[in-house]
Amino acid sequence: MEQEDMSPLLLQVFRSVVWVYSVITFLPWYLLSGASRSQAHAKRVKARSVSRNPAGPYRAVSNQLKLVSLLHEGVDTLDKVFEYAVVHFPQRDCLGTREVLSEEDEIQPNGKVFKKVILGDYNWLSYEDTFHLSQRFGSGLAALGQKPLCNIAVFCETRAEWIIAAQACFMYNFPLVTLYSTLGGAAIAHGLNETEVTHIITSKDLLQSRLKAILMDVPRLKHIIVVDKKPTSWPDLPRGIMVHNMAAVQELGSKPENSNPTIPVPSDIAVIMYTSGSTGIPKGVMISHSNIIAGITGMAERIPNLNENDTYIGYLPLAHVLELSAELVCVSHGCRIGYSSPQTLADQSSKIKKGSKGDTSVLRPTLMAAVPEIMDRIYKNVMTKVEEMSSVQKTLFVLAYNYKMEQISKGYSTPLCDRLVFRKVRSLLGGNTRVLWSGGAPLSAATQRFMNICFCCPVGQGYGLTETCGAGTISELSDYSTGRVGAPLVCSEIMLKDWEEGGYFSTDKPNPRGEILIGGPNVTMGYYKNEQKNREDFFVDANGQRWFCTGDIGEFHHDGCLKIIDRKKDLVKLQAGEYVSLGKVEAVLKNCPLIDNICAYANSDESYVIGFVVPNQKQLTTLAEQKGIRGSLEELCNHAEMEKEVLHIITDAAVTGKLERFEIPKKICLSPEPWTPETGLVTDAFKLKRKELKTHYQDDIERMYGGK
Repeated sequence: MEQEDMSPLLLQVFRSVVWVYSVITFLPWYLLSGASRSQAHAKRVKARSVSRNPAGPYRAVSNQLKLVSLLHEGVDTLDKVFEYAVVHFPQRDCLGTREVLSEEDEIQPNGKVFKKVILGDYNWLSYEDTFHLSQRFGSGLAALGQKPLCNIAVFCETRAEWIIAAQACFMYNFPLVTLYSTLGGAAIAHGLNETEVTHIITSKDLLQSRLKAILMDVPRLKHIIVVDKKPTSWPDLPRGIMVHNMAAVQELGSKPENSNPTIPVPSDIAVIMYTSGSTGIPKGVMISHSNIIAGITGMAERIPNLNENDTYIGYLPLAHVLELSAELVCVSHGCRIGYSSPQTLADQSSKIKKGSKGDTSVLRPTLMAAVPEIMDRIYKNVMTKVEEMSSVQKTLFVLAYNYKMEQISKGYSTPLCDRLVFRKVRSLLGGNTRVLWSGGAPLSAATQRFMNICFCCPVGQGYGLTETCGAGTISELSDYSTGRVGAPLVCSEIMLKDWEEGGYFSTDKPNPRGEILIGGPNVTMGYYKNEQKNREDFFVDANGQRWFCTGDIGEFHHDGCLKIIDRKKDLVKLQAGEYVSLGKVEAVLKNCPLIDNICAYANSDESYVIGFVVPNQKQLTTLAEQKGIRGSLEELCNHAEMEKEVLHIITDAAVTGKLERFEIPKKICLSPEPWTPETGLVTDAFKLKRKELKTHYQDDIERMYGGK
């Protein structure tokens, strides 16, 4: 929702009322709230180049001399991080799960059946309880033959048992292999075989729906530990595989003869995290204990007053580095973590029965991480509600929205609007949220502004990769600018490497630009069993520090904040997290006789791919004649009906070429002029110049993405 047009008279009345209120309250608010200090704080330089060279390396102003790698002195492995929390917060709530009171099927008007749940309150495990459960579980796994420094897999939804299992593995030095539950069967089998696991921790749902079908393809697997209490027997599994319940393994581990953990050292691998790769074969990123601790140290520093009174809501996949890091940040500070899922998050969520409460309403979290797709869903929900309001309410909402947008851009807050207008929207997330993190993909400026305004809390945008433990940059909460990802964290430094082919140089004016290289103790140990990729993407500098070459192009602004402006590789992550290799899409579609040339394009804050197509003139003319459409080549290319017909043919070619649903362009524009080196849209070798093509077709991109 951008600034809305309002009746000038209404706007004047509203402004007059607000002006009178503001004049009366401004001075006391300005003096008591420290607004001038926070404005100055937001505008200050946050990072600068240590070498004074525009290429960097750039470090946070507070850490120009040395990067930070530890939260607490001597707490250098993840088992010690948890022990530290248990010593300092033994009786405080640690992990919370809502009780399922009942489940029922709800038949929709179209005949579809939706599962709905009625959930009770959160039941909590204290830090001490969690520690003992983890200790027993680790001991039980050892009794089942799991050896230190031998990999074990977790393939499970985000829930308390995931963290209990992970802490057990950290304590007993079992490297934890994590796999997305959305990966296809072949990719899951690849991860399990490559890491040679013999034990896997999963849930009954995932065992039934995903694992069961591939068990024959994973010959080394001997033990499956199911975190649910029931069922206790699984009759139709391959011979030689034993299934245990988590509680039974903990029972085994509580026997006195089974309780000697092997303590890890900081350089030991804590997690092998599989990322969804562009080629369909995922890569396992090896993350050491010291890597994760450095990463969470950097992240925690950007959250003001983080302490044991905070509540975090966990619902994103724990197999993703953003969620795992966020939860470990919380554990290290004694916060409580209440579990949820995207289907039960809010009162309006798909699995919550009408009239009963969603998880945010019951938990009322102060901290929350979200991916743009979830934020966009909330944005659309609220906008639907606004459309349903009476005209007076709607007018008031739009006035307040526009007024607040104006005020926060000047660094002022709007307590009256917050209390009278936005309180209801704020209550969608429980009403207590003080920090919203966004990561995983870029957040559109419109959604970021909406979250800042309506939820009355800052949205911190971060940039990091699995290869850097999710750590790289996070914007400060006082920074309300959009489209930037903040300054380097205290654990990381960033360099810009010239990319000649793309035309990005650190000497560019007004801002230095180039490929983003991240260095620091949070840079991981590389890809599992993939030496060639390690040589391509990682390097160690003269001081022995590891660096990762991200393939993303960024620019540093004068205040030391980074903006992501392009992607070196043609791999784009869509809004929902799927990776699309534009080159692969183009290669498949170029086989279509109707296409002379094609450039696929995707914007990370959108959910679909679009395409610019140079059609084959002869084929296009023939198609037009069949459809009874006449005109010059230019007229045919601009004809909406022809666009529709060509898209139909392209879609068929994509399906034949076995492209995934999300890889198929949803909209196209036809180009009457061919792309030649003279046009500047392709190189002399006729390779696409993506940046120039994007600029050339900017108006079409805006049209195809709905004028956003």
